[in-house]
Amino acid sequence: MRKSKAKYGAMSLAALPLALAGIFTSAYAQETAPPAMTAEEKAAGKKIFFERCAGCHGVLRKGATGKNLEPSWTKKDKDGKETSGGTLKLGTQRLEKIIALGTEGGMVNYDDILTKEEINIMARYIQQTPDVPPEFSLKDMEDSWKLIVPTDQRPKKQMNKVNLKNIFAVTLRDSGELALIDGDTKQIWQILKTGYAVHISRLSASGRYVYTVGRDGLVTLIDMWFETPTTVATVKLGADARSVDTSKFKGFEDKYLIGGTYWPPQFAIMEGDTLKPLKIVGTRGMTVDGEYHPEPRVASIVASHIKPEWVVNVKETGMIMLVDYSDINNLKTTTINSAKFLHDGGWDASRRYFLVAANASNKVAAVDTKTGKLAALVNTKKIPHPGRGANFVHPKFGPVWATGHLGDDVVTLISTPSDSPKFAKYKQHNWKVVQELKVPGSGNLFVKTHPKSHHLWVDMPLNPERENAEVNLVFDIRDLSKPPVTINVAKDSGLPETKALRRAVHQEFNQDGSEVWISLWGGKTDQSAIVVYDDKTLKVKKVITDPKMVTPTGKFNVWNTQHDIY
Repeated sequence: MRKSKAKYGAMSLAALPLALAGIFTSAYAQETAPPAMTAEEKAAGKKIFFERCAGCHGVLRKGATGKNLEPSWTKKDKDGKETSGGTLKLGTQRLEKIIALGTEGGMVNYDDILTKEEINIMARYIQQTPDVPPEFSLKDMEDSWKLIVPTDQRPKKQMNKVNLKNIFAVTLRDSGELALIDGDTKQIWQILKTGYAVHISRLSASGRYVYTVGRDGLVTLIDMWFETPTTVATVKLGADARSVDTSKFKGFEDKYLIGGTYWPPQFAIMEGDTLKPLKIVGTRGMTVDGEYHPEPRVASIVASHIKPEWVVNVKETGMIMLVDYSDINNLKTTTINSAKFLHDGGWDASRRYFLVAANASNKVAAVDTKTGKLAALVNTKKIPHPGRGANFVHPKFGPVWATGHLGDDVVTLISTPSDSPKFAKYKQHNWKVVQELKVPGSGNLFVKTHPKSHHLWVDMPLNPERENAEVNLVFDIRDLSKPPVTINVAKDSGLPETKALRRAVHQEFNQDGSEVWISLWGGKTDQSAIVVYDDKTLKVKKVITDPKMVTPTGKFNVWNTQHDIY
């Protein structure tokens, strides 16, 4: 049994230190110079911070999912004391411990990922004044745009015999690549270069094109109609990005793509089949609390199925934007107040309501995309993190949507409305937490089910304990009083045990709901794998591993992603 490495517990310099929220109470009264660093050390720290930390703490380090890491919080007082008036004073040694050992709020221990020298560099780097990256204009986008294969030079029909509906787009995080894996044969079809650490893959409305967005802001457009998948266009959105989605409403299929950036804080609209930049819209402005924020990052974006509209979630402001793309030259946007800090989310089963985690507020916001209004703000346990969530019919409470939590040991089930007469008796429960499923610890990233499955799969990859991080829990949604089955993904992979945790992450069903694919995310130098399970028997069907499978994380089945099935 791997014990928690720190008295703080565990998370990712990407969320440093959520567990310390209660002891950060005031800014330091006395300023002192930050620790000395060479130019080479600063460059190394900047690179690591971008790759590992900025996603949760922000480029300007003002915090969101992770805590504020500005120098006022990270430097010791001038007198060198670690505590004063009950306030924790950090400094290099204490920061090294937090980075190495993690925190209970979901930040992983980085002694498995960074060297002692790199940990020391990071402890000193986050005591420096944050660098402000340059802006990124429409012209910058146009200059970065590469149309590799024009539309008139692409196939007029599918040139291969692969079942494209059951392809999995798999992020190979640390190699900056995407693996397209045939879900029928379990063979790697093609590995393509993409941006660094692809955050999501999205599918065109037709199912022909795969769009990826890397944390370095690079969008890649892949055409699967060629004999082998081919990158046909790329464009850079900015310095840091997380989200893209296509236009799905009837008459606009594949016409537009929207991409949101963490830096600069803005979103861009492009041609769907070429990525030609068309428009940029900034998101800087006032928060739901009425305060100006200089870095309100665009988190999740989804495309409505009932209107020519995207749902754009702006993290720091707590604003949800409904962007009407029917006339992009005269763009109409509805702005909805919700709560901070908006992160990820998904549709309810009807695809009318979008539910998004305001994870720093411990709430889930629900938007009615038919009326264009906030439907509910639901209080939850600490730091909800649903991924896209999971929809199923609860035996007692009817239709529900599920989210796990980075900061608590439960899976929350929220009742969702339905127009079906057979669910009318459950209306009294709508937008209430109807049940919390107990799990062994915090650190959940994803929950997943499928309309043809009676199982709810739950991961805990950011938990500090090996017996939690390397497994999945499987609940029987027909009888949620039964304890979940524990699936040891690391053991089932057949790979040798390593010093670093091999995190079992991101469950994804195949097209027909008969299989569940789970990434076993090993260290950068360790062999990783994808373990495929039979959803009915919970037995291993296949282990997909290859030296080219470098740190697989997110997996997106074409059919389920195209149709928002989860």
